[in-house]
Amino acid sequence: MLNKLILNLRYDLPVFYILLITNLLPDNVIFLRLRGFLVSLFLKNCGKNLRLGRDITLYNSSLIKFGNDVYIAKGNWFSAAASIKIGNSVMFGPYNVIASGNHSLDNGSYRYGKTIMKAISVNDGSWVTSNCTITAGSMIGKSCLITPNSTIKGVIPDNSKY
Repeated sequence: MLNKLILNLRYDLPVFYILLITNLLPDNVIFLRLRGFLVSLFLKNCGKNLRLGRDITLYNSSLIKFGNDVYIAKGNWFSAAASIKIGNSVMFGPYNVIASGNHSLDNGSYRYGKTIMKAISVNDGSWVTSNCTITAGSMIGKSCLITPNSTIKGVIPDNSKY
């Protein structure tokens, strides 16, 4: 419990407040870089040149690792029940959901079922376009194109268009 509190104070709260305050700034090159730089100071694992759009949620940011030259557009939601690893030169278009925890069925309801936590990996050079969902345990290979409105569950091989 104490460890969780320390993680929240060190990573999650500063990231939340930086994103909250910088959401007032427009999405242009200068402010994408500024927002990314400020957030990167409070991430456990982050490469250089992170660019972040507005209205992004990073839940359990201490479990999220960003490589170099990552771009994340407006409205993305990263929910890290288990680790989420984003490689170098990866782009996320607007309004994607990346969730490394899935609910399970218990006594006829998903509400109180155990959370199934599995790591997610999006490898170098991939582009997740818009309105996509990447579920727990998914692995997207290098140089993949994930087309709009896709749901990813499982392994996508390198150089795939899905």
